Amino acid sequence: MGLDLDEPLAAHMTADTDGPGPTASRPGAGASPPNDAEDAPPFLDDRPMVRLQGVAVGPGFAIGTIYLYDNGLAPIPEYRIPPLLVERERLRFAHAADRSIKELNALGQKARALPGAAGEELACILEAYEQMLRGSRLVRGVDQRIAARQINAEAAVRGEMADLISAFSAMQDDYLAARIDDIREVGRRLIRNLARRPRQTGLANLPRGSVIVAEELSPADTAQLNPRQTGGLVTALGARQSHTAIMARSLGLPAVVATAGVMNHAHADARIIVDGSEGVVILDPDPETLALYRDRRMGFLRTRRNLQRLRDVPSVTRDGIAVHLNANIELPTEVESVVQAGAEGIGLVRSEFLFMNRDTLPTEDEQAAALTTLVEHMRGRTVTIRTLDLGGEKLGDALDIKPSANPALGLRAVRLSLVRKDMLRTQFAAILRAAWHGPTRILVPMICTVEELIAVKAVLAEVVADFRSRGRPLPDPIPPLGVMIEVPAAALSADALAREAAFFAIGTNDLTQYALAIDRTDESVAHLYDPLHPAVLRLIHFTTGAAQAAGIPVSVCGEMAGDPRMTALLIGLGLRDLSMASFAIPAVKQRVRRIVTAKAQTLAHWVLGQPDAARIAALLDRFETETSGAR
Repeated sequence: MGLDLDEPLAAHMTADTDGPGPTASRPGAGASPPNDAEDAPPFLDDRPMVRLQGVAVGPGFAIGTIYLYDNGLAPIPEYRIPPLLVERERLRFAHAADRSIKELNALGQKARALPGAAGEELACILEAYEQMLRGSRLVRGVDQRIAARQINAEAAVRGEMADLISAFSAMQDDYLAARIDDIREVGRRLIRNLARRPRQTGLANLPRGSVIVAEELSPADTAQLNPRQTGGLVTALGARQSHTAIMARSLGLPAVVATAGVMNHAHADARIIVDGSEGVVILDPDPETLALYRDRRMGFLRTRRNLQRLRDVPSVTRDGIAVHLNANIELPTEVESVVQAGAEGIGLVRSEFLFMNRDTLPTEDEQAAALTTLVEHMRGRTVTIRTLDLGGEKLGDALDIKPSANPALGLRAVRLSLVRKDMLRTQFAAILRAAWHGPTRILVPMICTVEELIAVKAVLAEVVADFRSRGRPLPDPIPPLGVMIEVPAAALSADALAREAAFFAIGTNDLTQYALAIDRTDESVAHLYDPLHPAVLRLIHFTTGAAQAAGIPVSVCGEMAGDPRMTALLIGLGLRDLSMASFAIPAVKQRVRRIVTAKAQTLAHWVLGQPDAARIAALLDRFETETSGAR
């Protein structure tokens, strides 16, 4: 009898086989719950209420019943492959990769049917997964491992996944943490196809209001769900920048990630409360807690409806001072949500999406096409494009650069761009082409010295001169070049930088981390991260004053900009341009319209004289209470 190429060799050997494939706990049989699942009868077991704390990533409240989703893998055996059958095993792996590509392609088509920007964003992620299966480091490593160690393909995938995840985890980086999820999802799909295990399905047909609870959710998982039926998401793993977090915000779902212990306490069909604003998850709530969160949910929905009415209302203070509200975006597919939120423009386009999940650097044509589409969609609103803000370790398949032992302080952002000026020239050329289609600005990250800024300007001048010499059309005017102030050295030399820069954008997230020497992704010190630290506020104040003295625009584009509690302080410090996630714009606009500029300036004066963040927080809370009346 011949051997099936797709059948694991374990079927012909004495090694133990895998256990059963993944299973899911489905909602109980019988009558469907009412449309609002929070009115479903309570779970009959007399279990105590459990309150868990996670990371809030999708604002809002969900009250529903649990759909327990298990996307784990059964144990994987490892066994030796006879030398004569190694090539056959490599071919079996290649077939599994091809099958995975076809599945991802089909899921991508399905994802595009999702509403709004969410579907296109999912499709983009799934397409990136496809690229990871076309000769990436993971796939090459698995093939080489099968040949070198003469082991079965499933074990080779598991081993290569473990090595890559271990290497990425050691780098302590937000973005790389999200890439770990990518590696894990692609690896699991390969193993499922090697073992011919069926993929769990059913997320598209949940009872309305179901809350999905899982160890983690991949983009392929979220591509299956129906956002109209899903009440919220809770995962045991994840981070603020994980795909689950991004998609929850894009789909408008309350969500909490990194919820330690949730898989130990969750039971299928049990009642659950998800507080996506505070990161709280409550299992089996008692009647008093249930009533409390029903009131909070109704208040949140009422507030959201009221805020939506502000979309076309001008963002001006009570005394008529305009405060421009722009949006930050990760992917071009977010443009529609930017427009819907009433943003005046895009204050920060993170161009990293062009470079990730690929083995080669993007060409000028590829970058120009993507950026042009984005600029055109903004229909005359200004778009600020940040140059590459990655480290060499994140482009390992495309660059021959040794990874840094400490990526946050290593060869990254403008430092990498000036080492690899070919990349910077290509990116500048693409931006110049996109600027033909609408007002565009260029923002350079992690500038520390005037010399760096002058060097970047020289590269831009070279590209402009090259365009002229070759008769290529240039936008008029040439996009202005600004500096991202996110390193204390840049803030403290802002007066010198202002003489060379066209504008400033203060990145408060990194500025706070660098000023306080705190990695906010490190659980042991994350509680010390505080943008209200007097040192951080003084750096913002000095930067803003330097920009005003030089007559150049200055904005804030970190998380502070999207926090209504901070709005009065930022206005009082002299900021008139704020850029944030699009979902935060309506609430910040409401806050702007309740502020009198002179009072905000008085608040800022008092704040700058305080010795610690606790007193500053108390002042902000008091000011907000005193000025919270509707306009």
